Amino acid sequence: PLASFTVSLRTTDNITVTIKLRPGVPQGCQIHVKYLPRYDLKIKPGENVTFTFTCKTPEEYFIMEIQKNIDCVSGPCPFGDVHLYPSGLPRLNRTFIWDVKASTKAGLELKFATPWLRQIEPGGTCPDLISYNISSCIDTATVNIGTFCRGGSVSRVKLQGGVIMALYLPWNTSPITSGFNIANRSSIKRLCIIESTLKEESSVTLMSPNYPLGFPEDELMTWQFIVPSNMRASVFFHNYSLSNCERKEERVEYYIPGSVSNPEVFKLSDIQPANIAGSFNLSLQGCDQDAQNPGILRLLFQVIVQHPQIDENVTHLVDLRREWNMTVTIHSEGWPNWSPLMSEPICLICKDPRTCDRALTLESGAIYKISFLCKDLARLRITAEKKISCVDFWRCQGKSYGLSVPKAITQLPVRLHRFVWKLLAPEQINVEIMSPTLKLQQHLQEQRCNTSYSYSIVSATPERDLNVGVFCPGGSIEKIQMRNNVTISLKTFGKGFPNESNHQDLKMSFVQHIKDECTFTVRPDPKAKLYLQTPNWPHGLPPYVSVSWYIAVPSGQVARLGFSRDRVGVSCETGRAYVNIQEQKLGAEETVRREDEALPKPLQMYHNFWVNVSNCKPVDKTRFTLQFWVTLAEKKIDLVVIIAVVSGAGLLVAIGLTVCCIRKKKKKSQNPMVGVYNANVNTQMPGKPGLFKKGRKNNESHVYAVIDDAMVYGHLLKESNGSVTPEVDVYRPFDGPVGSLPPSPPPLSFRKDIKLSPSVGEPPPPTETDHDAYTFAHQKLGKREKNEDVNEKSNGDTSTSLLENKEQDGSEE
Repeated sequence: PLASFTVSLRTTDNITVTIKLRPGVPQGCQIHVKYLPRYDLKIKPGENVTFTFTCKTPEEYFIMEIQKNIDCVSGPCPFGDVHLYPSGLPRLNRTFIWDVKASTKAGLELKFATPWLRQIEPGGTCPDLISYNISSCIDTATVNIGTFCRGGSVSRVKLQGGVIMALYLPWNTSPITSGFNIANRSSIKRLCIIESTLKEESSVTLMSPNYPLGFPEDELMTWQFIVPSNMRASVFFHNYSLSNCERKEERVEYYIPGSVSNPEVFKLSDIQPANIAGSFNLSLQGCDQDAQNPGILRLLFQVIVQHPQIDENVTHLVDLRREWNMTVTIHSEGWPNWSPLMSEPICLICKDPRTCDRALTLESGAIYKISFLCKDLARLRITAEKKISCVDFWRCQGKSYGLSVPKAITQLPVRLHRFVWKLLAPEQINVEIMSPTLKLQQHLQEQRCNTSYSYSIVSATPERDLNVGVFCPGGSIEKIQMRNNVTISLKTFGKGFPNESNHQDLKMSFVQHIKDECTFTVRPDPKAKLYLQTPNWPHGLPPYVSVSWYIAVPSGQVARLGFSRDRVGVSCETGRAYVNIQEQKLGAEETVRREDEALPKPLQMYHNFWVNVSNCKPVDKTRFTLQFWVTLAEKKIDLVVIIAVVSGAGLLVAIGLTVCCIRKKKKKSQNPMVGVYNANVNTQMPGKPGLFKKGRKNNESHVYAVIDDAMVYGHLLKESNGSVTPEVDVYRPFDGPVGSLPPSPPPLSFRKDIKLSPSVGEPPPPTETDHDAYTFAHQKLGKREKNEDVNEKSNGDTSTSLLENKEQDGSEE
């Protein structure tokens, strides 16, 4: 059988009980009163009603309100503890409402039993689902003072005039008392006074009446905070808005015992007082609002109470007078996206003993004395930002700007979290960053940074950002040139940065326009394997972006270049993607690979070389990503080369001895040697038509001056004490100027392993033949004039070669 309930109400109690369906619940259960079904029931004062439900779980369908009206205007008020009456009610979700009518000149006080109350935002729920709502009546208007849960610091609420108090209880709870009492007080001359008692380190969050709607026009209310004198309280405004005032000004006022300037007046936009010793009052004053556009005055704030810190009187000097365009913010870890729990004591940064906040920003060009109210400074962080810009290149040209963290920051007992340099350059002016001593290492999976800090570099345009990569000191990258604006973010890891910061050598300068989006200059370490990869990893290069690496190979070493994958991984929708490799030397071979070709096997590089990549417009979900490595090794001299050099040296010695013997024999004859034209030989060089613009009969290009033996062979000899020392050629590395521009990307047509030469398009150099156009002859004395006449008339068949003269001289002897 279903349970039966009887509710008997006395007339003098002035209580009304109402049972009704829960909103949004189907009509699956009914109330039977004298066998008549119904969906709601109202029991008035003086009535006695018995009823039953047609279901076993009526709490799923019905709710109940028990309202008691208390008239304090026409008669005495029943002050004291407030009881939950009547008893014997069904176990439904229920709301007890006490509607107290009182004179507007009288004050009422609601005093709560421990564990007191905690205010929550409208719409919030309490852990035990038990909540209180307090409203105040001003003439015909009702103001929502707030909603509260059990377990907090709000111990009393004083109100002017009437009050409506509501207690919400879930069906499965059966509290014995209401948890508060009502007392009569004299006029408080304001909307309300909320008292919060904070006995130990704690935090309380409070809101203005009607929050998040507007505070009543031209009203005044006060929060009283009871704090032990040995504790410190700090106030923080988290959310507020202002109305449009016609008269007066919205403000907050503090009354602090012992202050010489009570009340202390602040705007809602000001930093509120902190480090307050003991109890204090905080009042919110509204204004006369514009009738056409009143706006909304509302406030949500927090009061934190904690023990005084041991080093609260220790000040730290931060001198930023020599800095420019820089801001330094000291804040709690996780700021501004994360705030510590309300129960946790917070860290405060103070510019003076009463001006403290959880975040403090310092501007360049000034000097500050700051202190910390914090048990553990490890919970604080520093974030700084500095801007360096160039508007006129001619003024910026040649200037070098240091990118190091100022000592004014590193000497603070707070860890630097991030330092950001924003390098602003207009079009046609680019940024170059360099690390001449430490050099930079790109942070990759294959070569992780193990330093206490790293640099994240981003090149930005209005259209896109190019994430150049993450770098740390102690690598092989000497400089990086980038187009557009650049952001460099230094991020620290661990506690070693203050010591390592003394050796920072990162610098930047503004340079003229570069061809590629980004150019790296790299000088590999001979003892380590160097890995490099394209920017924007792993998302791939943006469309039509080109990047170059200029890699220096030390003298006497050979570089080995290899790729981590077979292909670049992109498919082109428009255009072509290329990888170009070229040594920086005359006649260097250029290796080109297209996106649809396999990358080359490891290559040997004996000179400085370029690696250039250029992207196309990729097909969706394909990315241009490239990673390659470089190693260095000592050059190995081939055995064949050694044998050839030794053989050449021996041959030169033999030639030198032979020429020396001939020279001694020829000293007997003093006849001069002259060049004689040999007309029987074809003098036209093959492949060189028109080399001589005049005809041979019209110029003297075929006539030699007198040449002595010593002039012919002397450069091969060096006489010293009768010995002959031939000169042997040795290898000398090229140390002349090297080009500074990367190889240009190839045309869009297919190219592979293209061999370039500086003489492309010119015919090869002439080669020697067996028929020389000129021979040397020994001319007999006394026959010079005759031979001249004969040579003019003949084809030159009377000339005698030098070797023939040798044979004749030998026969005469």
